[in-house]
Amino acid sequence: MTILASGPRPAPLANNPLPLLPMAQGGSWYAKDVADADLLSALEAAYRAGIRHFDTAAGYGNGRSETLLGQFLEGKRESVFLASKSHTDNLTAAASLAEVEGSLKRLGVEFIDLYYIHWPRAGRDMRPVMEGLEIARAQGKIGAIGVSNFSVAQMEQVSEVGRIDVHQLGYNLLWRYAEVEAIPYCRGKGIAVVAYSALGHGILTGKFGLDPGLVACDQRHSILPFRADIWPHVYAGVEEMKQLAHNLGLPLSTLAIRWILNQPGIHSVVVGARSPDQVTANAAALEPEISAGAFTRLTAISDKIMSHVPDAGNLFNHYP
Repeated sequence: MTILASGPRPAPLANNPLPLLPMAQGGSWYAKDVADADLLSALEAAYRAGIRHFDTAAGYGNGRSETLLGQFLEGKRESVFLASKSHTDNLTAAASLAEVEGSLKRLGVEFIDLYYIHWPRAGRDMRPVMEGLEIARAQGKIGAIGVSNFSVAQMEQVSEVGRIDVHQLGYNLLWRYAEVEAIPYCRGKGIAVVAYSALGHGILTGKFGLDPGLVACDQRHSILPFRADIWPHVYAGVEEMKQLAHNLGLPLSTLAIRWILNQPGIHSVVVGARSPDQVTANAAALEPEISAGAFTRLTAISDKIMSHVPDAGNLFNHYP
């Protein structure tokens, strides 16, 4: 994934505007049909383009993503800002420390700049996990600590025993419930916000028709905007956005990325990239001048879509 950023950013993201993550094969829906060599080529293309922030997770490809990124990092570690995430149901400080150690081993590094708790567990105490990460920070194994997909109540809970530096959350033109509580809370606490799912699993590239044509085994069936009663409204709104993009002479993906970066409290945007061409397209999204009027129009279209999208907790119907 590539992270695009604009404007001043808090310390953990300050000098690292564009990271890329290899979404690896092996036990995950991430890039099942993409060869390791292609993902490594995408990483190299990102590095050549000046990207220095790379974001991965232990759960992507059951660790394969970290392993691939580790291969790519050989000889480059000192020039890279590295982020990863934990992946365990064992919510103890010891397990949290073990997660860090596993990530360090797979990545082949001695230090991870930013380490996230990937998902909270509903109704369970996440403080021991944060305690483990604070121990890892004190031991010099990680730098900044992040959370991902946390509610305000869950952030308050872990903040009792540690400091949250970054929150990575799902946010795009089709899913804006983070505006209600999470983003304002982070702004008030000085927590950097990194938005992921910027293109809504490809919906905001404009590539899907009224019949999205998903095959039976496609994991996107679980994605909320594709739900049968919601999709016609999403499709209609995206068609309006496509017309706006056409009028501006820009890809819809560029508008979708830049709209997020234009929102208050957002510091960076994570965008998936599996090939050198996708890296180039993502990086190009930062270049054009886009008027305030265009952003206002996108918001108005998004408002209409959002009136048909229930607050189901997250886009993915994923409730660990």
